[in-house]
Amino acid sequence: MGMPDEQTVEKKIRGIAEYKDAFATAFPGSDPAISYQNIAEAIAAFERTLITPSRFDDFLKGDADALNKAEQRGLEAFIKIDCKTCHDGVLVGGETYEPLGKEHPYENQTDQGMYTVTQDENDRMFFKVAPLRNVALTAPYFHDGKIATLDEAVRTMGKLQLDEELTDQQVSDITSFLKALTDKNREQYVK
Repeated sequence: MGMPDEQTVEKKIRGIAEYKDAFATAFPGSDPAISYQNIAEAIAAFERTLITPSRFDDFLKGDADALNKAEQRGLEAFIKIDCKTCHDGVLVGGETYEPLGKEHPYENQTDQGMYTVTQDENDRMFFKVAPLRNVALTAPYFHDGKIATLDEAVRTMGKLQLDEELTDQQVSDITSFLKALTDKNREQYVK
């Protein structure tokens, strides 16, 4: 939040009229309802809602039929060629910063990544690894939006990050797997 201390956070949240009733409802019997601990719990509860259920989650829970054959081959390729090194965890990425262009330089280096903020040469071309949940819905791709399709993003990442010339079949399978990371309930939110 960029706040200097807990009291400043509490004061800021207490200053938002809508939150007074919401916190009183969410934390009945807590006095004060808006406390640093309750704010942390509210944020954690919100963040848990951001992990959308996908067919991949069903597969991980033991439903072998949740992924079709192409998606299973894509998962296997994703693991085998080491996409999982950066794209891991519950969000399938989004937790670390990595250099873009580990094996081959990225064409557009106008944005120098973290270096722009830190001015530390070690941070040049470091970007936050994108979480892959719902990635099929978030085109265009990469920090600069230069990659139009998911297929192209998969092929480009294979080359730049892993020095892999992916076959058309691998690209298709990995893309199929990535689409299986899409929220299976998303239609109820889009009206």
